[in-house]
Amino acid sequence: MSGLERLRVGLGERSYDVLVGRGAKNELHGLLPPGARRAAVVTQEGIDFPVEPGVDFEVVTIGRGEAEKSLATIERLGRFFARIGLSRSDVVIGLGGGLVTDLAGFAAACWHRGTPVVHVATTLLAQIDAAIGGKTAVNLPEGKNLMGAFWQPAGVVCDLDALDTLPEAEWRSGLGEMAKYAFIGVDGLAEMELAAQVAACVSLKARVVSEDETESGRRAVLNYGHTLAHALEAAGLAEGEGQLRHGEAVATGLVFAARLAARLGRVGPEAIERHVALVSSYGLPVALPRGADPAALVELMRRDKKARGDLSFVLDGPRGVELVGGVPEQEVLAVLEEMGA
Repeated sequence: MSGLERLRVGLGERSYDVLVGRGAKNELHGLLPPGARRAAVVTQEGIDFPVEPGVDFEVVTIGRGEAEKSLATIERLGRFFARIGLSRSDVVIGLGGGLVTDLAGFAAACWHRGTPVVHVATTLLAQIDAAIGGKTAVNLPEGKNLMGAFWQPAGVVCDLDALDTLPEAEWRSGLGEMAKYAFIGVDGLAEMELAAQVAACVSLKARVVSEDETESGRRAVLNYGHTLAHALEAAGLAEGEGQLRHGEAVATGLVFAARLAARLGRVGPEAIERHVALVSSYGLPVALPRGADPAALVELMRRDKKARGDLSFVLDGPRGVELVGGVPEQEVLAVLEEMGA
């Protein structure tokens, strides 16, 4: 198809393509695994982006909000798969944003101990990040994304047509994740057209995932800004409300990471200025939400998956963005207080 870019996530026999461009969903059938006779399409109410996978399919809808990202939802999806007779050689299709692709991917990983999944990403955040790389997870009351699996999709569709009607709040959330890519290796993002922006972010993520599929090394850079972001989201879950969307929380986390790196002497004050300027230019928050509790956030950050019994953060420094362990609690608290908690 003219104007369609095909990017490869190279993982040996688990390699797959990410299709970026307008009308990409029309190529969905070509991403399905050979032999699939039935598809379970996992989506949400209000996602008006119908797909035709080229095989018989049934649709199941899940709710909205982080509270839906739970083991109870995985059980409900599994029982739906059972009712429609989904076999291990069939396919699950995640049609939606990051919450949908996380749940669809985890459910597929669990169903019959591994059933193929293909994602049709309908938000900016999902297209540039969440739908790619095979990380799937659900939340627990104790924290975000604490239970999950690595389960690579058989393919990903990033159809830019889906973004034409994206609500402003979802668009801003995607920009928070895009800002991350600007700091970990994608230059000139702001000057690119949308298709090029999406393709550039996908290309970088594909390279990182190809080098480190299970986050044992370099892939940690993709979590830049996410340690505080996940703590903020977990704090919202504990209070029974979602204070920030994911990308907004990441934006705050990026500024926090720059301030912490400067406090530790890893970067100079100009790095803080760059982070604040870019995040602000996207209209995203550079301070903590009102009422945030620094001590509670530190405790939540201790539970982060990157931690090894200490406080660990992805921080910029002389060697670039990398994982740094053993960060003193008092330094973290000081930065949180600076950010308006």
